[in-house]
Amino acid sequence: MRFSLATSLLALSSAASAATQWGFTDGSVTVAAKGGGEGVTEKFTAAVRAKTEVKLGHVGTLKVSLTAEEGGKAKRPHQAFLVLRETASGLEAPFPLTIKESGKGSVKLTQKDLPVQLLNSASPIEAKIVLGSFGSSKAIVASVFDINVLRDPSSAKTYEAPLRYGKRPEIHHIFRADPKNPPKIISLAFAGAVLAAIPVLFISWLALGANLSHAGKALGAAPISHAVFYGSILAMEGIFFLYYSSWNLFQTLPAIAIVGVVALLSGNSALDEVQRRRLAGER
Repeated sequence: MRFSLATSLLALSSAASAATQWGFTDGSVTVAAKGGGEGVTEKFTAAVRAKTEVKLGHVGTLKVSLTAEEGGKAKRPHQAFLVLRETASGLEAPFPLTIKESGKGSVKLTQKDLPVQLLNSASPIEAKIVLGSFGSSKAIVASVFDINVLRDPSSAKTYEAPLRYGKRPEIHHIFRADPKNPPKIISLAFAGAVLAAIPVLFISWLALGANLSHAGKALGAAPISHAVFYGSILAMEGIFFLYYSSWNLFQTLPAIAIVGVVALLSGNSALDEVQRRRLAGER
């Protein structure tokens, strides 16, 4: 009989790779009722599921026990979980196993530990064992048994699906209508009050000793300054009228800024001219 070295090496490497895989032995699931007493126990392995489904009542405690192995030797894995999966939606909930250095591990849970989505599941929940760690050994995900949750009708929990981000219906904005002016009667009343105050203003100037005879001399000494200053005052009143009648705020503010700068510069020159006459004793 002839032996091929390559064939032998391939067989050895295949055997080695097959040995470096996580697994478990002594798998069992027990459901014990509250208050003690013997529970119902089912056995399972990585290849063979439990023969019957496990029934978990609202007062029962489910316990899963196993011995983790790597390459056939008992060992503590880096990760060990009991994963419960709802077959209809694919929702999963992991529960970590407490593993000792000897590889023995267990986990306990009750209905209070289950998410409300799994608790309200209409179909049996699939239980899987997940073992894995660092290194080249392959992890194992084994379906081991099913759980039938027997809910208490008096303590049923409701579940509302959370808001999920995604495409939403198109939003059509409805803007408020532009503000309207007050009634014309009110506007005319205030306009009349302003016009009636103008004669009172001039009479008050005369009573306080205003010297109108210097108007010609002031315009002769600084005609541009005085004319532009009084013109800017009238222009400002015109801007206010336009804002009241038709303009919006974005049209009004630039115009006010321009007229305000002109009034400031021309008014400064006009006041210099008035101060010169005051210092000369003409006022």
